[in-house]
Amino acid sequence: MSELDVIRQIAQQALNVPTLAGIKDNWLWDRTLRILRNVEHICRTPELVRQALAIDRFCLIAASYFADSGFAHYADAEDVSARFVLADISLSDLCDFSTQVVSDKLAGALAGPRIDKINRIIVESSNRFTSLTEAMILSDARNLDDMGAVGLYNEFRRYIVHGKGVSDVLDSWKRKVDYRYWEARLKESFRYESVRKLAEQRFTAAEYFMNQLAVENNARDLEELLLESLDRPA
Repeated sequence: MSELDVIRQIAQQALNVPTLAGIKDNWLWDRTLRILRNVEHICRTPELVRQALAIDRFCLIAASYFADSGFAHYADAEDVSARFVLADISLSDLCDFSTQVVSDKLAGALAGPRIDKINRIIVESSNRFTSLTEAMILSDARNLDDMGAVGLYNEFRRYIVHGKGVSDVLDSWKRKVDYRYWEARLKESFRYESVRKLAEQRFTAAEYFMNQLAVENNARDLEELLLESLDRPA
């Protein structure tokens, strides 16, 4: 078994957390695999290939496996209040807990310098001014997961955990649009232009879905149907 296979195995065990029903919640693991796919594809984009950058693929992949492992810090099946925090943990706390997991879980599998490099990538991936290539790639991969249909799924999951309904989701979306939250995210959260353009495409798809959700939530389509029927000649 290769070192990366060992890391994958350790990460999967850490990220498949127990639920109150006694089954495994694989949301973190599924998200991690999606981010890892993003990382692998970003590394192969013409934009990066042209730069001929020296990328530490091993440490980047390992960091991708554990970048969200800090969420599992709160995954105590007996503590309902802690489980609510899973969706709301701050980015700085997430980095702190994730690097702690790396140090604890990989201590017997990797040498200290490699563990330090993995933790550095995780920490600097939350710093939009970093010049560390691996951190920039991981950052774009994670931010891309917040856009589009997947991003909406993550948002809906958070609202469901808090017992919120469709109207609450729409109100939150409207506030973000009004305050130009998504505009700022698209402008500031991506280091690579090709990834930014893809994020814009994903956002357009998400925007279309949310507009349709608003129509259905307010029954505007049904209202239009009734108005059309009234306009028809008898």
